[in-house]
Amino acid sequence: MSVLSLRLPDSLHQSARQLAERENISINQLVTLALAEKIAALMAEEYIQERARRGSQEKFERAMSKVADVEPVEKDRL
Repeated sequence: MSVLSLRLPDSLHQSARQLAERENISINQLVTLALAEKIAALMAEEYIQERARRGSQEKFERAMSKVADVEPVEKDRL
């Protein structure tokens, strides 16, 4: 495990302390979870952008042409 020295504005530190207490976890756990969530979100965004770059309107339309043109069942209607 690594150690990271971090400078925070007092207001952010206070908010982190309060949230950690409310969640019954340490500030270290709170910061670790928050960082993990942010990294996961950014990585997911990159993945989706990469998939979109590889996409093709032609392939999409070809796939959609295979979908039956029927009304959805009652529970699937908007």
